[in-house]
Parts: sequence; C-alpha cells; structure tokens
Amino acid sequence: MRTLPVVDLIVLLAYTIGVVGLGCWLMRRSRTTEEFMAANRRLPGWAVGLSIFGTYVSSISFLALPGKAYAANWNPFVFSLAVPIAAWLGARYFVPHYRRLGSISAYDHLEARFGAWARTYAVVCYLLTQLARMGSIMFLLALSLSSLLSWPVWAIIVATGFLVTLYTLLGGIEAVVWTDVVQSLVLAGGALLSAAILLFGMPEGPGQLFAIAAEHGKFSLGSFGASLAEPTFWVVLVYGLFMNLQNFGIDQSYVQRYIIARSDREAAKSLWLGALLYPPVSAVFFFIGTGLFACYAARPELLPGPLRAEGMADKVFPHFIATGLPVGFTGLVVAAIFAAAMSSVDTSLNCSATLVLCDIYRRHFRPQAGEREAMRVLYLSTFVFGLLGTGMALAMMRVKSALDAWWELSGVFSGGMLGLFLLGLLSRRPRALAALAGVASGVILILWMTLSPKPAWPIPKLRSPFHSHLIPAFGATAIVLIGFAVAWLAMGATAGSASGGNRPTSP
Repeated sequence: MRTLPVVDLIVLLAYTIGVVGLGCWLMRRSRTTEEFMAANRRLPGWAVGLSIFGTYVSSISFLALPGKAYAANWNPFVFSLAVPIAAWLGARYFVPHYRRLGSISAYDHLEARFGAWARTYAVVCYLLTQLARMGSIMFLLALSLSSLLSWPVWAIIVATGFLVTLYTLLGGIEAVVWTDVVQSLVLAGGALLSAAILLFGMPEGPGQLFAIAAEHGKFSLGSFGASLAEPTFWVVLVYGLFMNLQNFGIDQSYVQRYIIARSDREAAKSLWLGALLYPPVSAVFFFIGTGLFACYAARPELLPGPLRAEGMADKVFPHFIATGLPVGFTGLVVAAIFAAAMSSVDTSLNCSATLVLCDIYRRHFRPQAGEREAMRVLYLSTFVFGLLGTGMALAMMRVKSALDAWWELSGVFSGGMLGLFLLGLLSRRPRALAALAGVASGVILILWMTLSPKPAWPIPKLRSPFHSHLIPAFGATAIVLIGFAVAWLAMGATAGSASGGNRPTSP
C-alpha cells in the first residue's frame, strides 16, 4: 500500500481547507433561522441546480456505480433513465405546489390533509433515510481514502464527519449550496479525467476497451424479461421512477432548494439543471467501471489477487486511483470523491436540522420558541445528526455492497412517504382514517418484502417472490389503493346510514 505523493496531498489538503473555509466564512449570512434554513430565499437557479446535482452525485455514485459496472454490467444505469421523467413531473406539479405553500418544511401540509400523525410519520421516515444515506456516503469515501492515505477506515469516517458537520453547522443552507457548486464542478472533472485515462491508457488503444467490454456483455442494461424476482431492465426502471418521484416530490433535500430559489422560474430551472446533469455524469461513472474491467482484463498482473475476490468490486476503483493515475491527478480525483461525499452529507445535515426545528420542536414542544432558542435547536440538531451519521458509517463497514445496502435501506425507510404524498395529492377530501389504513397496509407490505427473504424468516412458504427494488413501488401503490378503497367504503357506509335514517320505520 502506497501513500499519496506530496503533490497530491497538497492538492487534497488545499481543496479541503478551501471548502471548509468557504462554509465557515458564510457564517455571517446564517445568523437567523430564515438565513440558516432558507438563505432568505434569494439564491440563483443555476447555483441551486448545481447543488441539487451535487446532492445526487454522492460518493455512492462515485465509487459504488463503477463497482457495480466492474462486477456486472450497466443494469443500475437504468435508474438514471427515469430521472428526466420524474423531473418533468416535478417541474410541472411539485415545484409550483411547494412554492405556493411557501413553507420550508416539505411535510407540514400533510398535517392539514391527514392530521399530525402523517406529518410526524413522513419526518421520521426522512430522518431515517438520511442517516442511511450519510452512513453509506462516508463509508465509501473512507474506503477509497484508506488505500491512499494508509489511514484506518474508521479514522477517515470520523474526520469526514467532523469537517462536514463543522461548516454545515456554521454556514447553514447557503454554505451548503455554494460549497456544492464548487464540489459539483470538481467531482464532474474528476470523473471525466478518470474515464479519459482509462480509455486512452489501454495497451492497444481505446478500441480494445470496447472490444473487451462487448465480449463480456459489460454494456448490457439487464434482462428485458418479465420476471419480478430479478433486477431486470423494467424492475430497475420502476424503482428509478418511484425513487426519483420521491426525490423531487417529497424529499426535504430537494423541496428546501425549491424554496430558497429567488423565483418560481428559477426554482423550476434548478430542478431541470440538477436532473439533466445526472444521467450523463452517471454514465461516466459506469464507463469507469467498464474501463476498469477492460484495463485489468488486458493487464491482469496490475490487479492484486485479493481484489479479484467476490465482494471486492467497490475497492477496485480506489486501487486504480492509487496506482494508475499520474502524480497530481490522483489528488484531484481524490478531491472529487471527497467533494461528492461532502456535497451530499452537508445537505442531509442541514435539512434534518430544519425538520427537527419546524416539524418536531416547534410543532410538539415550543411553538412560540424565539429566534435565539430556535438557533440553538438548529445548531444542536446539526451536531447530533453529524454524530449519528458518522455512527451509521462505522456500522456500514460490515456490509458486502454499499450500493445494495443503500438501495435496500432507502426503499424501506422511504417506501411509504411517496404513497402518502400521492394520496394527499390525488384525493379530493382529507380522510385521516383512510390515509392511516393505507400507510399501515403499506408499511406491513414493505416489512414483509424486506424481511421475508432473510434466512431467519420463520415461514419459508411465505417469502416474498419480488425483488427488493420493487419495495418502494409496491409500498406506495398499496398506500394509495388501500387509502382510496377505505375512503370509498366509508363514503358508502355514510351514504347508506343517511338514506336509512330517512327511510320510514315499519310498523
């Protein structure tokens, strides 16, 4: 294991100091709750759009996507194909909806529709989802840096958690957005640089990469069959559509950005910019994984034996960064990975703290909390979620595939949020009982689909035959259908009772 040359260490250190310094410098613009959570609603759409893109492209994308392409093919890329569809729906319906409401929280309108329980349920699901996301992101970052810096994974996780929490706590949402702008440009540049070096570094030229990849089916988007038990093209597409609808429709990380844009038009522009940047950049990440496979197929002696074992795909790209990039470029790519991690974690921290204040503290404990008290809650919440996210990252050290773990956890924690939101959007009358029945049914279905495939499931005949990618789709659909069915039955019972009450009594 080698350590980074001095030039690369200087590049990485300069980048880290610059980003953290920028976040801390913006502390002067985050001294009130409105500034901390909404940046006084004055930011330009292009900056907010790059921030949305930076949130999308985390170290999950930077490391796990190449790992999936290296180990298998481009099947997970189908997720990206659903982004433009969800973006159109988001710009057409969701952005105007939240801009019209004007609330910083994405979930307080659920209380007006279904009661306080619905708001609390969505907030808890979001917070759990962000903990899983922060853990996956920081773990993958530490996984790559440990092979470059000769530091233990746990130490890098702790250091990353501290730095991101520091500038997010001090600078608020404006620090998040402007640091994300810088980080988005750096991470895109690092990805393109890695792909170019792999493409033009093949012994027999770029054509060899495509020949090897095509021979092994590396560009395949997966099976187009009708099976629901495997991650076919259609299963991943459905997963991507539902998850991206949730991102653009009810995820606080995105809704809060719609609010901080300076106008309705700028908010819609930010969504389109962030969404349309992701598919081509994610394609670059998958191309990196394919290029790694071709590179080490052409030169197998360059890949150590332990990295060829099953379950080691996430570590192949870090190995290439450490051994295959020229001096100076390694530091830039490592900085890009660091940028991808920080641009997602800082968003999760700020948005989680915002919900703690708006939907928990002011809603249930201190509705009349003053400005100073509210700022203390925001600071404390940011710090606590920094600690919890770091703890989740340490727990991730035991998983086999970080991407699979993140997809499963996000599907479980957030599977019911979209269904509840759609039920409120599509139903004409707010019926708390119908929504509660729908959510209860959806949660039971989600738990069954999640737990029954596990070896410890006590009833083998009742295992779910469906792939885990379908959890959010089935969960959301169940909530909507059951909610409408219960509402319809309730209306029928009410109508029958009313007509019965007007009917003359028999002698």
